[in-house]
Amino acid sequence: MAVTVKECLELQLLEVEMLLSMFPKRGEFSLDADAVPSIQRYLRNADGALPPQLEYRIALDVGEAKVKVELQVLLPHMYPQVAPQLFARSDALHRQQQLQLNTHLASHISSLDSGDLCVCEAVQWVKDNSLPFLENSKAPSECASKEAGVKEMLRRMWIYSHHIYRQELRKKIFDCAKKLNLTGFCLTGKPGVICVEGLQENCDEFWRVIRYPNWKHISCKHVENIETEGSIENLRLFHSFEDLQFQAHGDYGLRNDYHMDLGQFLEFLKQHQSGHIFQILFGVEGKLSDN
Repeated sequence: MAVTVKECLELQLLEVEMLLSMFPKRGEFSLDADAVPSIQRYLRNADGALPPQLEYRIALDVGEAKVKVELQVLLPHMYPQVAPQLFARSDALHRQQQLQLNTHLASHISSLDSGDLCVCEAVQWVKDNSLPFLENSKAPSECASKEAGVKEMLRRMWIYSHHIYRQELRKKIFDCAKKLNLTGFCLTGKPGVICVEGLQENCDEFWRVIRYPNWKHISCKHVENIETEGSIENLRLFHSFEDLQFQAHGDYGLRNDYHMDLGQFLEFLKQHQSGHIFQILFGVEGKLSDN
């Protein structure tokens, strides 16, 4: 008999209760205040819309020095029938070491039996296996010499949303892009489009942050990765993080339902060597008018 979403969400709540008992101290377990209540409301009335995906963070102390390692968790609605999205990060780790740590974590989780709750197992694995990566990060001169031969990766993410209006959401987008040294733009309106470019791990962090706790009707349509042995700065198509607002002709008054002018947007993309993205975002080939 097939497992239902309702059964999966019930198991997710049981696991959260277990984790809360394991990490009762303030700051150890971070969860959006409405995350559990929204799932509980759905369980009482499963005919309604699905709740946001459950997302939380667990702060772990690793080794005798109690180095902080954070495990970020995003659970698909059908977890544990499908694998969770897990990401371990620490300020004490260099990029390559963090990548290696997460590669080993993903390999371990994939080796477990499908259908079993595994976040607690992931927590224990991170506590037991992060130390070698952390110890290797303590040799700055050695790491510096290795870094010289390590290639940088510029990532450019094209994100599509049904609409972007709310001021607090736009503030979150701009603050996060600034904090992570990302360039690109946020196109307000319906539909909404975000482009961010910068270091690979910074783009990935931006994507995790803006989806938290859960932004409905948003998807990453396309990702471009460009590897270089020099600085990524010369690879950027945008010099800042811009606020774009293209409004179609007509008087929409105070209504928040205006559609953006796709012609102006296509022209903007072509000015930034990205005209090909139009078809990826909207499914149609962009054509400029002859005016």
